[in-house]
Amino acid sequence: MAKPHVIIYTDGACSGNPGPGGWGALLQANGKEKTLSGGEPNTTNNRMELMAVIRALQALKKPCRVAIHSDSALIVNAFTKGWVDNWLRRSWKKVDKKPVENRDLWEKLLSAMSPHDVEWVKVKGHANDERNNRVDRLAVEACKKIQGG
Repeated sequence: MAKPHVIIYTDGACSGNPGPGGWGALLQANGKEKTLSGGEPNTTNNRMELMAVIRALQALKKPCRVAIHSDSALIVNAFTKGWVDNWLRRSWKKVDKKPVENRDLWEKLLSAMSPHDVEWVKVKGHANDERNNRVDRLAVEACKKIQGG
C-alpha cells in the first residue's frame, strides 16, 4: 500500500538570538490540515526552525511520503547538500573541526525522519507563499506568548 503524502510547512522565530522563541508547523494531507506551534523562553532561531520540523514529523501517526517546505537554508541545505552525512562521518564535527551546533536537535530530527520518505523544499521567506506566511505567523505568535505579550 502506498504511503500517504503529507505536505509540511515549518518556521521558527526568535526575539533576540538567543531569546524567547517560537515555532509553527502546518501539515496538509487528504484535504485536511493541522497546525502546531510552541516555544521556549531562552533559545535561538535555528533551534526553533529545527523544533518546528521535529514536532511536525512527530505528529505523523504512520510512515508517510513527506514534502517539508522551509525557509531555513541551514536545514534544507543540511540534507540536500549532504552536510548531515558529512557531520555523521566526522562524529558531529563541521569541516573546520568545530562541533555542530544543536546536535541534540539534529539527532532528534534524524530520528523523527527515519520512518518517512522525506523531500526537502526551500521556500523564499517573507515572500508571497501563503502557507509559509501562515507558519511564520504561528511562530511569531508562539514567541509573543512566551514573552508574555
